[in-house]
Amino acid sequence: MGKPDFLSPKAISNHIKPKGLQRLRWFCQMCQKQCRDENGFRCHCTSQCHQRQLLLAAENPQQFVGYFSQEFCRDFLELLRRRFGTRRVHSNAVYNEYISHREHTHMNATQWDTLAGFTRWLGREGLCRVEETPKGWYIQYIHRDPETVHRQQEGRKKKQDLDDEEKAAKLVERQVRRGLEGKELEMPVYTELNRENKDEKLTFKLKKGVSTSVTASSQTSVLALKMVSGAVKRTGAAHCSGQPKKKIKKSALDEIMELEEEKKRTSRTDYWLQPGIIVKIVTKKLEGKYHKRKAVVKEVIDKYTAIVKVIDSGDKLKLDQTHLETVIPAPGRKVLVLNGGYRGNEGILESINEKRFSVTITIDSGPLKGRRVEDIQYEDVSKLA
Repeated sequence: MGKPDFLSPKAISNHIKPKGLQRLRWFCQMCQKQCRDENGFRCHCTSQCHQRQLLLAAENPQQFVGYFSQEFCRDFLELLRRRFGTRRVHSNAVYNEYISHREHTHMNATQWDTLAGFTRWLGREGLCRVEETPKGWYIQYIHRDPETVHRQQEGRKKKQDLDDEEKAAKLVERQVRRGLEGKELEMPVYTELNRENKDEKLTFKLKKGVSTSVTASSQTSVLALKMVSGAVKRTGAAHCSGQPKKKIKKSALDEIMELEEEKKRTSRTDYWLQPGIIVKIVTKKLEGKYHKRKAVVKEVIDKYTAIVKVIDSGDKLKLDQTHLETVIPAPGRKVLVLNGGYRGNEGILESINEKRFSVTITIDSGPLKGRRVEDIQYEDVSKLA
């Protein structure tokens, strides 16, 4: 039978067939070739090019499986981040949209057998929040971008500052209410100014720091009532209570030191490894042999990679910082600040706040020795070796 003519129904049908998605079982991931039917797939498996690819894969199968697994995970997470953001979505919906692209990496070439297994792996690695429901697995992408993490931390700090202001306002309000209990409001009495002798000179004697006039007391009472009825800000608390604060002049050196400390406090980096700290190995890729084992950082390479020595066995490993996490010791032990404004300072661990996942330390080195720092996150400090 000859070849069909150009633009004949048969030629158009043959031209349309390769454009759509074909059967997954007739796709060869090693050769990146999609066959139309079972006969074509059988012929491809017996071809010389396919046999050569199989020989190459047989030399190092873990390398090929790892490469395809990495490509599949990267493309899947990129689609999840770009298409759905941080919304909670069904994993099957994301997978259906992922496989709609013809040149995607097939799951049968990766280390995962099912979509549920891949979803559970994302949850264990901390890449997504996963939840199993009667309708299936739901996933939610977790942003690891340093700018996004910094923005979230700034939002939490602002909320904490607002909470502190509200607490101070409620405290002042209770004190004012307690002070006004059983007292009547004294209203000012206005009288006409009469002079008995017109030739006599007027003199005024003012005593500094003493306020005995009725007008001053009435104004204080009115301000107190306003504090009770409305929200009180921290800046107005001292003025309303009648206890003005004295301003202390700061030297130029003190102002420069404060500016430097504020600059350090707001500056954060996406790397935290430091030599001499104790870390915990959290990766399971090393055959599970070193999972949750503690090690000492001996050397830091390119800020993100470290050579660590396992404490129990003495083995040396080269690991990325994503495969490690910090170790929080018992109170009274020495720690090192790894990130934030006090980065590089040694300190003594005072207490641990499990609800806020933070610690309180006292700086034990440098010019800030003796300063007490509160609310430092777990990932910003680690135990010293």
